[in-house]
Amino acid sequence: MSSSILLCALNSTYQHAAFGLRYLRANLQELKEQSQIIEYTISQSPLEIVEKILLLKPKIIGFGVYIWNTDEVFKVIRYLKQLSPEITIVLGGPEISYETEGQPHTQFCDYILKGEADFSFYKLCHDILSNQPLDHWKKITSSSLPDIKAIQLPYDLYTDEDIQNRVLYVEASRGCPYKCEYCLSSLDTSVRNFSIDPFLAEMQKLIDRGAKQFKFVDRTFNLSPTISESILVFFLKQIDKELFLHFEMVPDRLPDNLKDLIKQFPEGSLQFEIGIQTLNDTVGSLISRRQNVSKMKENFYFLRHHTKVHTHADLIVGLPAESLASFKTGFDQLIEWDPDEIQVGILKRLKGTPIVRHQSKFEMVYSDNTPFQIIKTKDLSFQDLQDMNRFSRFWDMIANSGQFGLTMKFLKSSAQAENRSFFDLFFHLSQFLFRRHKGTFAISLINLMESVFIYLKDELQMDSKEAAHLIYRDFCTRKKRDVPNYLKPYLDQKMNTMDTPLHPSHSTDKKASTDSLRKRQTNHSTYTSSLT
Repeated sequence: MSSSILLCALNSTYQHAAFGLRYLRANLQELKEQSQIIEYTISQSPLEIVEKILLLKPKIIGFGVYIWNTDEVFKVIRYLKQLSPEITIVLGGPEISYETEGQPHTQFCDYILKGEADFSFYKLCHDILSNQPLDHWKKITSSSLPDIKAIQLPYDLYTDEDIQNRVLYVEASRGCPYKCEYCLSSLDTSVRNFSIDPFLAEMQKLIDRGAKQFKFVDRTFNLSPTISESILVFFLKQIDKELFLHFEMVPDRLPDNLKDLIKQFPEGSLQFEIGIQTLNDTVGSLISRRQNVSKMKENFYFLRHHTKVHTHADLIVGLPAESLASFKTGFDQLIEWDPDEIQVGILKRLKGTPIVRHQSKFEMVYSDNTPFQIIKTKDLSFQDLQDMNRFSRFWDMIANSGQFGLTMKFLKSSAQAENRSFFDLFFHLSQFLFRRHKGTFAISLINLMESVFIYLKDELQMDSKEAAHLIYRDFCTRKKRDVPNYLKPYLDQKMNTMDTPLHPSHSTDKKASTDSLRKRQTNHSTYTSSLT
């Protein structure tokens, strides 16, 4: 089916739906029926994407440009301009909205709409398709901030396939009141809230269509306790429909009314992404991030001991004045707060963020290639950052995955018993794994389990049978897996021959295996019950 207006997404993976493009199409007014959204992934061949686009014979193509797809978008639009220069190419999105003039994309597009283009994209398309004079349109145009109450909500553009197979992004607000200098939200002037009743009506429509997963992209979901309460009450009333909700939370802001509601949600229904980023006061001051550490600790304790929320905390490696030693101190402090997951992220330079003001003083060197990660600072050598990239990767594979729950508990207990930094212990493990596998990718779970087993018995001098039993319980008793050959000499005959049962808390239906947001929650909750 050909359309005059094509909204083209290059997503990081299939499961991610293009939220921004759905807003653009929802606000095209009378042009909406002349438009369609097509979605690809960055792993697909640019030439094949171009081939499919040209078969649709569009007059206008809009692309959203993000840090994860900027290279692939560039390749696609370059081919398009070479093959069909008459097509009008319009770019928007955070990566192209800042430092725009210096980006190569400008050579192969006709217009760039900076900022929130919910309304400006419609106006541009209207003028082009109605043959209006285009003199007032500059190649690079800054979109005025749209009235959030006037924006048409895009949720009816989620297809049945989206609802069945993709993460559904939703938002009750835009903007952020904080000025953290590594984040583009630091440029926001205010937080703007959608009207709550129409928003919840749209959420009800999605639920009625069978939607179960809702990922809120609000930067500070719990900023307004009144709005947060309305949303939580709405979902709590129908939580028996096996709903799953993901929120980004301000870590030191959790009033009693929200605590009382959160306690009522069952296991597997709530996930909080909690941005810590740094626990070093000096670093926090440099990047304009203020947070009440004692209140944060109190809130983590509440979430761990009084709720069934799955907590995902973020730390950033490479911030100005953050050394390996100070990061270690913060990491060990966060470990004591016991979040379910810790995302160890490496600082990326997002275009337009004010952290660039520290570049000279702290000798901050970034890669010129996406995703523009920090590769050296005054306080972290290139080797330090290489080591932390490996630490982050293995931490995600072992700790965050939930596949090594009993092993992680043992390692934490060992570090505590020896009064040893847990960061140091896992850093040593990550170095061992990198040497053994000569890389951090393409490592199967069974091979990773074997390496951890060898580390336990050879590096930590753990009794071989105890180490084997630990890995056996992690690998074989959660799912029905055969006992690996490398464990058999250390296990008794009964373990070697028994049918390893699934843990009763672990679902095996197809839905659970494809439920991307809940997968790690399921792994972690399995261990919670198996440890009792």
